[in-house]
Amino acid sequence: MEFKYKANMPRPVGQRPIRKSLGRTLCAVLLTGLFAAAAVAQQGPLVLQRDGHVISLAPYAPNIVRITMSTDRAAAASAPGYGITAQPSTTGWTHERDAQGYEVYRSARIVVRISPENMPAPKPMPLDALNLALRKRFFPPTNNPDAPHNDAISVMTTNGTVLLRMRNWTMTPESTQVAASDPIDSGFSRVAATFDSPANEHYYGLGQQQKGWMDLRDHEIRCWHDYGAIGGEDVCVPFMVSSRGYGLVWDNPSKTTIDLGLNGQNIWSSEVGNRVSYFVIAGKTSDEVYEGYRLLTGVTHMLPRAVYGYIQSKAIYPTQQQVLDVAKEYRGNNLPLDVMVVDFLNMTKQGQLDLDPKRWPDPAAMNRELHAIDVRTLLSVWPHFAPDTQFYDMLKSKGWLIHAPNGDPDMGWNPQTIGPNIDTTNPEASKWWWDEIRDRYVKPYDFDYIWLDETEPDIDPAKDVFYIGSGTRFYNVYPLFHTASVYEGFRRDFGDSRRCMILARAAYLGAQRNCTVFWSSDIRSTWDMLKRSIPAGLNFTASGLPYWDTDIAGFFSPAIPADYHAAHKPLIDGSDAREVIGNYEDYPELFARWFEWGTFQPIMRAHGERMHNEVWSYGKQAEAVLAKYLRLRYQLLPYTYSVAYRSYRTGAPYMRALFMDFPDDPKAANIPDEYMYGPAFLVAPVTEQGATHRTVYLPAGCDWYNYWTNERLHGGQTIVVNAPIDTLPLFVRAGSIVPLGSEVQSTQQPQKIASIRVYPGANGSFTLFRDDGDSYAYENGKSSITQLTWDDSAHQLRHQGAEAWSEPDQSIVTVIKK
Repeated sequence: MEFKYKANMPRPVGQRPIRKSLGRTLCAVLLTGLFAAAAVAQQGPLVLQRDGHVISLAPYAPNIVRITMSTDRAAAASAPGYGITAQPSTTGWTHERDAQGYEVYRSARIVVRISPENMPAPKPMPLDALNLALRKRFFPPTNNPDAPHNDAISVMTTNGTVLLRMRNWTMTPESTQVAASDPIDSGFSRVAATFDSPANEHYYGLGQQQKGWMDLRDHEIRCWHDYGAIGGEDVCVPFMVSSRGYGLVWDNPSKTTIDLGLNGQNIWSSEVGNRVSYFVIAGKTSDEVYEGYRLLTGVTHMLPRAVYGYIQSKAIYPTQQQVLDVAKEYRGNNLPLDVMVVDFLNMTKQGQLDLDPKRWPDPAAMNRELHAIDVRTLLSVWPHFAPDTQFYDMLKSKGWLIHAPNGDPDMGWNPQTIGPNIDTTNPEASKWWWDEIRDRYVKPYDFDYIWLDETEPDIDPAKDVFYIGSGTRFYNVYPLFHTASVYEGFRRDFGDSRRCMILARAAYLGAQRNCTVFWSSDIRSTWDMLKRSIPAGLNFTASGLPYWDTDIAGFFSPAIPADYHAAHKPLIDGSDAREVIGNYEDYPELFARWFEWGTFQPIMRAHGERMHNEVWSYGKQAEAVLAKYLRLRYQLLPYTYSVAYRSYRTGAPYMRALFMDFPDDPKAANIPDEYMYGPAFLVAPVTEQGATHRTVYLPAGCDWYNYWTNERLHGGQTIVVNAPIDTLPLFVRAGSIVPLGSEVQSTQQPQKIASIRVYPGANGSFTLFRDDGDSYAYENGKSSITQLTWDDSAHQLRHQGAEAWSEPDQSIVTVIKK
């Protein structure tokens, strides 16, 4: 066996530059002569004036186009809404009218065809004259102002393959109920568009739906933030990825309903708008679609290296002594730990922006002690200000609280003790909010990271007014602004020296650029929620936001009957943990299975309403299993950190639903409980109580290795795999290169590359990334990158770039035997 080393390190790749272009000004110039010509210019955005409405096509890249339609000329010309940061780029695009009268807008990657204005409208099947005459008595003909505009628009590849076809669009008056709640932005419309839905098309993304769905086809998606949704909170990210090779970004922040696949159609409908606006991103691979989403909405920054380790939390550690005791016990037990969480109820009153001195007598000393043992802290700061607290009157007088149309603050679900949310859509309020967090928590006490809870916001925006407009119109955008307030403050005040991390409960287009981890909200601690959480997370990360996690083993405990017994004999004896589990006899088993899955979530964090919640809290049998996977998480840190860097470069997630990597395998289109963790690992969590086996589908097109046994298996088959309580079914794709690290108790400790595992059977490559883990210097190329390449036919591993280990290759590299 031969190993080769070459020292010609490739130049690190930084953030993809955003293309600069003509933008809003050019659109406005073109629209000035709107009525003078049917189509304007061979270059620049294509603007068409039709009978009473406008169509505008604005390219952003050779594979990205924005399509806008409105009965309002100014609305058709205006810039995209919140979340979109890119500028149009017309480079390489041309326009022509073909022999059939279609307007054709073309680049080297895609072709957009708009039907002629005089195309016959679709009609139902004909009825006989007598039938029609009888119907007129009950349904007299009217001039229907709500009739759809039949501007059929197709987006296709240059070889003629149709990616997406819009059939029609509508702008109709707001419903009476919506109009009554929208007095600030009156005069808007309900907007909708109808698209074809071929029978073999599958859909993913659209934020978080905790209903158990993977493929969203044949479902109605309620795309708005809803804490009380069935199963758990719905979160709206209006970005969908199709199996046909495109992504669709819907540019509307109001409540949006998407019906997918019913009667061969997809219908997107938003409560409020003055235009139909959406982006189409074509991609030869799913990662290319995510690169397009990244270009439009922003980069997913690397998080502090500590955040990729293990985060310990519960609701709540009420004193600084408890936080210290737990952290020290992890160190005393030689168990890895990187972050301790100080959850809510830490203030004397909600909105005082203090720490109760009776319970937190010296937070600065606490953090010094924690930092000395390489533990960081995550502090929860709620956005509420109760009456009679020190800032309430000032915030109210300045109009910096989310309020009703009459100016009264929305007092929320607990008016006296919780109070209204701060309106961080207001730039002055946003800056004040960060400045207070900085000056009250970060600088004096040296808290490391900030948990921004209640970021839907938790009141119903439809009743309220934001600084930017009515809550009805801007229903979904608050989490984008709220997380930006802290991220932008961090970058403004600490520059590149200190990496930011935020934990938040809701998201929107572009929120990934705000150094934010999103979690699945306050779900129940049940086997059913474990099962539903997996596709919820896969669709969330498929929405272009790579960082998502769950409260390991759920947040709320279900009510356990006095005569409760598990469906099957529990696989873990929890009799030595009765103080914690009460009568929930199979909870240690549930915690263990969820913890195993959590090891392969983008961020690993335990949390929930329990008396104790540490890895030793659920009995000796459970502790052995949990310690095994906690150590595995840290062993895999070189791999996880490197695939996170890949997400930074490409925008693609590393918790990957199977459709992303196996688009040609129809069986992989709708598997809700398996996924790829980076390019190497197929993860198949056990979600059935008492199960010691589970079926696993191994996608076609490659061979697979059982991670635990090294057994090699062919893809394209379903197998039954052993899954005793200490075994998470885990497979490695042939051709994978997996770097493993030395044993450490924290990411703050130096970690060597202990092993490079190569799984033969195909050629492969892996980019090993290392840097200081704490700063943004990597954005300027200050990092170490080693390119690992496996030549399967030569049975040879090559590495070039930065030296990743000093030992002989033979002592580091292990080629797994067939």
